[in-house]
Amino acid sequence: MDRLAEIRSRLEQAFAPSGLEISDDSHRHVGHAGARDGRGHFSVHIVSSAFNGLKPLARHRAIYAALGELMTTDIHALAIDARSPEET
Repeated sequence: MDRLAEIRSRLEQAFAPSGLEISDDSHRHVGHAGARDGRGHFSVHIVSSAFNGLKPLARHRAIYAALGELMTTDIHALAIDARSPEET
């Protein structure tokens, strides 16, 4: 499975989002030290009721946990915009 599909699958399973957009921004980081080892730069915009009542740091930690080992094997940088449905 490619990286975007794997990220999408894990986030959908963990959060059942009502909105999910993922982009691969790796092309903007060519030559960056973190890109040399083959890991990518991604942006995630996710809307889920699972984020109700959670502060931003807790939301980010939940996303990192859902992505698991991808954070060390496939993802170098991850820009996160995580919101509850009431915040959209």
